[in-house]
Amino acid sequence: MEFIDIKRLSQEQKEIKADYQSKKPFRYVMFENFFLPEQAEVIHRAYPTIQDGKWDGTTYLDQKNKFQKTSFEPGSIMDRVFHEMNSEEFLNWLQDITEIEDKLLGDADLFGGGLHQSTNGAYLNVHVDYNIHPKTKFHRRLNVLVYMNKDWKDEYEGHIELWDLSQGDKVLMGRFAPSFNRCVIFETNEISFHGHPKPLNTPKDVNRKSIATYYYTKTRP
Repeated sequence: MEFIDIKRLSQEQKEIKADYQSKKPFRYVMFENFFLPEQAEVIHRAYPTIQDGKWDGTTYLDQKNKFQKTSFEPGSIMDRVFHEMNSEEFLNWLQDITEIEDKLLGDADLFGGGLHQSTNGAYLNVHVDYNIHPKTKFHRRLNVLVYMNKDWKDEYEGHIELWDLSQGDKVLMGRFAPSFNRCVIFETNEISFHGHPKPLNTPKDVNRKSIATYYYTKTRP
């Protein structure tokens, strides 16, 4: 692969799988260096500004100041990145660590995914995701998020939080800064609550950048 460090991910597959499978009530894993180090730098340099190209700046009730981009020039760096993240090789790797019983499918349309970028004051309230793709009607099963923020400081906020609300008690399962080349994978279901509820406290020239891909199955138990 050109961008994803699939050799290292394969070498660490058992450890990543064990970590993912150990989490309850919904499964997740965080690890560093998703992309090859030199290619992560290439992606970082190619990451467009909000002023560059067409971004969807739709604001929903549970979020603020979040922008999304899902359309890229064929053959461009971002186009090739998302092609890899929807490739059979990466899907097979995800299938193994998640043990999802039905065949995992990517989404060429990147509905809800793609490049995300949030500005100062942005937040995303703790929520669960939609579970049916509006076009294919497939069942959403998995989120893969890769963060592209260099020298991120804790005071900037923007940490992704994973919450267990299944028994009525609020239990913070995991909280991770959106650090450069860090990957967070978690299953999506009716109890996979997540978000970054604290508003970003970033300088004017610092935005929160992430790459998001979502995965589906045709049916669901």
